[in-house]
Amino acid sequence: MPQFAPTELLLQVISDQKQGIPRGVASVCSANPYVLRETLQFGHDHQDWVLIESTSNQVNQEGGYTGMVPSEFAAYIADLADALGCKTDQILLGGDHLGPNPWKNLPGQEAMEKAAVLVRDCVQAGYRKIHLDTSMKCADDPPDQPLNVETEARRAATLCAAAEKAWQSQPGTDAPVYVIGTEVPAPGGVESEDEGLQITTPERVLSSLSVFERVFSEFGLERAWSRVIAFVVQPGVEFSQFHVHEYDPSQATRLSRCIETVPGMIFEAHSTDYQTPEALRQLVKDHFAILKVGPALTFALREAVFSLASIEKALLPGRETTTLSAVQETLEAVMLENPKNWQAYYAGDQREQKLARKFSFSDRIRYYWPEQRVTDALTTLIANLRTTDIPLPLLSQFLPVQYQHIREGLIPPDPEAILYDAIRTVLEEYRLAAKP
Repeated sequence: MPQFAPTELLLQVISDQKQGIPRGVASVCSANPYVLRETLQFGHDHQDWVLIESTSNQVNQEGGYTGMVPSEFAAYIADLADALGCKTDQILLGGDHLGPNPWKNLPGQEAMEKAAVLVRDCVQAGYRKIHLDTSMKCADDPPDQPLNVETEARRAATLCAAAEKAWQSQPGTDAPVYVIGTEVPAPGGVESEDEGLQITTPERVLSSLSVFERVFSEFGLERAWSRVIAFVVQPGVEFSQFHVHEYDPSQATRLSRCIETVPGMIFEAHSTDYQTPEALRQLVKDHFAILKVGPALTFALREAVFSLASIEKALLPGRETTTLSAVQETLEAVMLENPKNWQAYYAGDQREQKLARKFSFSDRIRYYWPEQRVTDALTTLIANLRTTDIPLPLLSQFLPVQYQHIREGLIPPDPEAILYDAIRTVLEEYRLAAKP
């Protein structure tokens, strides 16, 4: 097993927060190779550690949508780091939404047995930040009423016990730290503009923590409870297909202050994608110190690919030896042939769905980059643009941020460097927000 970063790096963030120092960390939740490579390179360039997480849908014992089990994902990250000359002891691995979500169509006991295997496998693979997410209903839970906190806490404790047992079978390794929380935003953003957004109340936080602590004690998990470092809440940030719910600090004041009374614990904010740099800074200041980000990174990649495709169409038609990549058209064809990763998320008529497939903030395109036809088209796009110098006016027209970076000598005028720089621009916003 690779030697990944110690949890003390994350614990220092918590310690600083408790001392009034507004420090945080971006949690990159993505399986995209461009995003992962740039995250590792970004940390290396800044001589800083990075936090990378995989969700229970991306990576699980059945392969998830990446086709990887936890040990394979950990090895994949280690191999990427080695290829880039990055140290694995500067990479903290986490598991996001670890729980019964991939198996919620099964009865509770069966789903929880599978979830316990997932948590065990993650810890054995070197994951050390474990989000115990038992907020979803299983097939035999009452359909007409919310899942109660007691049930959520008992299921979380069951998973925590599996994680502790897995860790104890690895002498000399760091103990895992845990994130809990029952008001977890929908992964990938909400589906409708009309879905209400309710900020978590302090009363809800404190009463839930009380139940979880009692249940963990009943399970004999007092030592594990001391390593519960964060609680997932809804601070008023979210995104839908074409809108962003902006963070309003004045609406989250009571929530922000209530965690100050809880020793050793801060908040984790999900769906922080597309928040402004100032909003990200304010979230960290308000104790939402772990900022989850994922779709915004692949959205930036998609924007850059589409911009390069526009440059290709403007620059290269008419060359007898050049076949255009048709990367946008290929993506559209593949998504229509295999609609399972977007159809349930994009409402409206055919025109509205087509617009969402290309441009939605939820970026369901991210599921289609690994398709061979799409990969081939992207490879062709990069190769085509490397056969010529891209004129500065075209860069200014279609990629104004990267145009400035090229003019300043920060990146070369290379198509792949442009893709990485688009991702880096988002990472830089989080880095600046997370540093006091």
